[in-house]
Amino acid sequence: MSTDQSSATLQDETKRPETGPTGRPQTDFPEPPALDSHGPARVIAMVNQKGGVGKTTSTINLAAALAEYGRRVLLVDFDPQGALSAGFGTNPHELDLTVYNVLMDRKVDVRDAIRSTAVEGVDLLPANIDLSAAEVQLVNEVAREQVLDRALRKVADDYDVILIDCQPSLGLLTVNALTAAHGVIIPLICEFFALRAVALLVETIEKVQDRLNPGLQVDGVLATMYDARTLHGREVISRLVEAFGDKVFETVIKRTIKFADATVAAEPITTYAATHSGADAYRRLAKELIARGGAP
Repeated sequence: MSTDQSSATLQDETKRPETGPTGRPQTDFPEPPALDSHGPARVIAMVNQKGGVGKTTSTINLAAALAEYGRRVLLVDFDPQGALSAGFGTNPHELDLTVYNVLMDRKVDVRDAIRSTAVEGVDLLPANIDLSAAEVQLVNEVAREQVLDRALRKVADDYDVILIDCQPSLGLLTVNALTAAHGVIIPLICEFFALRAVALLVETIEKVQDRLNPGLQVDGVLATMYDARTLHGREVISRLVEAFGDKVFETVIKRTIKFADATVAAEPITTYAATHSGADAYRRLAKELIARGGAP
């Protein structure tokens, strides 16, 4: 090969976009444009019936990253464990009004239950163990799958994005979240056991699309707790892309102790460790979600 040819080949290689963990070229997502006004909100359910997949961590940090880009975000804690509420330093046992009261008592205005957080642009509709009773009590309600949707409609114009952190189950509460949502994000830990559970979740989403919410769409599958050093992690990502194709977000959330540290501090990683790669990953996810049309 001549010197000219080898130099041309080298130039071609340097022009090639960098390949990310998903095996696709890494897109340079643009900075989201500023919004002239707020609302109506796009509602996104963060769903996985398997626990420990980084769902609450992703909900908190995606919200904080969207807020950095000027989006007004409402977080709905829809898990009786109240992890999302605790993630913002709220003591679930000291709450007078929660999402449970909003669901079960028509006299309670959703605005009275919403609390501001220390993160500018992010509000919280909290939950505690009371919510576990709603699963049973809603069974006797008329249009029981649409109770959350009715409540959120009252505040949809105040926000750009509403993120619902669902409990790890496919019960009536999760069906309520899917009925209220425009889109679904599926956080998925990079382990084979987690992959096996997704088929049941997709089946539930399809049933809700057929019977309750035809406009519902899967915004994306988010790979979490990824460790590039392990063959296992890389294989799970390739299986994910095989199964879901472009639905898999390019952004992959890598495993780091900083997420746990931020949780203990009751802060999103974007403020707790603003320059950390974990914070950058959620900013990139927010940009990717907006670029895909999943958020305004």
